[in-house]
Amino acid sequence: MKLSIHSGNIRFAGLGGTGVIKASDIFADVVFRLGYDVKKAEVHGMSQRGGSLSSDVRWGVSVDSPMISEGECDLLVVMEATQVVVTQGCLKSDGILMQPSDIDESKLPSAKALNVAMLGRMSTLLAFPLEAWQAALRTNFPEKLWAANDKAFALGRGEP
Repeated sequence: MKLSIHSGNIRFAGLGGTGVIKASDIFADVVFRLGYDVKKAEVHGMSQRGGSLSSDVRWGVSVDSPMISEGECDLLVVMEATQVVVTQGCLKSDGILMQPSDIDESKLPSAKALNVAMLGRMSTLLAFPLEAWQAALRTNFPEKLWAANDKAFALGRGEP
């Protein structure tokens, strides 16, 4: 199933240190590069101590609020399996859940690259140009991490 590329609501969720904020920053960068209005909001809680956190990204021609109402997420991207039950109520009835089990983590160049692999998987659900994803990744990581993140992104896309 492909999601609309003209507007949408995506929530990234996980625990502190799992790359939730970085993934939402990169995705917001992708949609901004494509000329959409984008709003982003974060709920940190006790994330600095490994607690739950989430980051909402909304995009479209015009977006008024950064927060996604309960039951309105088109896509829920969960970086830590324990957070699936906690966050799945945000999904629309036809929304898509992405979770760590969707990625073969043993093939990741680093455990910290799961968030980028999840972005790779997202890129198969949204018909945004691959160049926009790649440019956002390059902007958000130092050059020394490009190769590892390229590998993780390709893994998420199902590429060898």
